[in-house]
Amino acid sequence: MSNVRTINLKNACKALERSADQERQWRPAFHLAPMTGWLNDPNGLCQYGTTHHIFFQYSPFDTKPGLNYWGHYSTEDFVTYQYHEPGLCSDEKFDCHGVYSGSALEQEEKLYLFYTGNVLQRDDPDYDYITAGREHNTIRAESTDGIHFEKKTVLLYNRDYPEDVTCHVRDPKVWKDGDSYTMVLGSRRKDDVGEILVYRSDDLTQWKLANRVTSDTPFGFMWECPDCFILDGVQFLSFSPQGVAAQDWKYHNIYQSGYCRLDGDLYGTNRLDAFQEFDHGFDFYAPQTYLDKQGRRILIGWMGMPDCDYGYPEREYGWANMLTIPRVLHQRDGKILQEPLPELRQLRGRMRCGHVSGETTWEKLSVYEADILFTEIDSAEVCFGTDGVISWKDGFLTLTLGESGYNRPMRQVPLEKLRRLQLFCDASSIEIFANDGEAVFTSRFYANAAKSKLTILAEHAEAAVWELNSIRIQNLFSGRKL
Repeated sequence: MSNVRTINLKNACKALERSADQERQWRPAFHLAPMTGWLNDPNGLCQYGTTHHIFFQYSPFDTKPGLNYWGHYSTEDFVTYQYHEPGLCSDEKFDCHGVYSGSALEQEEKLYLFYTGNVLQRDDPDYDYITAGREHNTIRAESTDGIHFEKKTVLLYNRDYPEDVTCHVRDPKVWKDGDSYTMVLGSRRKDDVGEILVYRSDDLTQWKLANRVTSDTPFGFMWECPDCFILDGVQFLSFSPQGVAAQDWKYHNIYQSGYCRLDGDLYGTNRLDAFQEFDHGFDFYAPQTYLDKQGRRILIGWMGMPDCDYGYPEREYGWANMLTIPRVLHQRDGKILQEPLPELRQLRGRMRCGHVSGETTWEKLSVYEADILFTEIDSAEVCFGTDGVISWKDGFLTLTLGESGYNRPMRQVPLEKLRRLQLFCDASSIEIFANDGEAVFTSRFYANAAKSKLTILAEHAEAAVWELNSIRIQNLFSGRKL
C-alpha cells in the first residue's frame, strides 16, 4: 500500500525498532520473535518460489495486543532470515482497527494474502463486541514479489455471513481444490457455539457459502484459526476452540489448539472425530500449516497464550512472545505426529553424548538440542534449565516448572511407553517431542543461563546433545540487529 497512512505507520514502526532496548537476556537464539512490541498468530505461511514467507500478527507500539500489522520474515533455508517491512498495515476504513489473521495463496505468479479487517464501531448504541458494533471483513491483497502488497479488496462483509453468526467471523484459510478455491472461516454463532464456515469461489473474488461444519455436541463458543489438510490420504480439520472446559488432564490452557479427523465431504455431509490437542504445554496457540515444494505439511504456532495470567518478563525490554520452531506433520492411525523441521540440524554445534545409567549431568547448557533414546525403562526424568522437569512414570508424561515458569506449574498427557525425547531449549523456551512427535510440550520458561544444566535420570538411555548456533537475521527494514 502506498497511501499516507501506510507510510506514516511504517516510518513510526521503523523509528521505534531502531531505538528499542537492545537487552538480550531473554532473546531467543533460534526462534523468531518481534523486533519490538507484541507478536501473536503466525499468518500467511507459504513457499513462494524458493522462499518461505512467515508473516505474523504484530503490534509494534506496545507489549500487549494493539493495532495489528502483519510482521514479515522470509528464508530460503531456515538458518538465515530476512526481516522485511510490515506486509500489511491498518490503512483502510475496512481494516482501520487491525489487520487480523489469515493465509497466503500463490496463484499465476502472484502471492495473495487473505485476512480479516477489524473495525470497531464504539459509537453504536448496541455495541457489545459480540453481536453488534464490530466489523470482521474478509479481505484480499496481492503482490508480485512477496514483499510489497497492494489492491486490497473486500470479499465478504458482516452482512454476507449467515444471519445466525455473531460479529466474530475471522481468520480465512484459502487453498485451491481442483478447478476452484476453498476458504474456511472461524465463527461464533449467536447461540455461543463455534463452527467453521466453508466458502467456494471460481475467481478468488466472488465467494459463496458451501457448508458449515461443527461438532455433534457444542465444543466451545468460538473456533478460531481454521485449517484443513490431508496427510497420507486422511483429512483433518484444525482449529483453536475457545470456551472449552478442562477435563482430567485435557484442555487446561485457557484456550486450546488441535484437530479432528474429518470423515466425509468438507462441502457436504461430514463428521468430526474426537478433538486432539496439538500440544500439551503452556504456550501454544493459533497454529497454521502450509505445503512446501517438497510436499511437506509444515506447521508453525504462536508460542504464547491469549488472556492468560502467565508472566512474560521480556516485556520489560519492549517485546513479547515468539513463534515455535517449524514442524513437519505426519499421520499414524488417524493421529498427527510432529517432527522438528530437519533443516534445524544445520544449527548444531559442539556435540556431547554418552550412555546414561542412573544419572548424567551436563553443566552450563542453556541453548541446545537433546536427543535421548530410552531402553526398557519403568520411569525417567529429564531436568533442564534451573527447575524444569519432564518426567515419565505410571503411564503419564509430565512437564513441571518451578519459579522459572512464571506461573506455569504443571501439564501432563497419557503416554503408554517412552522411547524417545527430543528437547529444543532456547534462552526462554522449551519444546519437547516425545516418541517422534506423538506428544509435544511447548512452553516459555525463564532460567538463569549461567546456572542452566541438563540432567538425565534413567536406568538405560543413550543421549546426544548439541549446542545450537543462532539463526542469522538480515534486517531489511529498520536496520536494527537482533
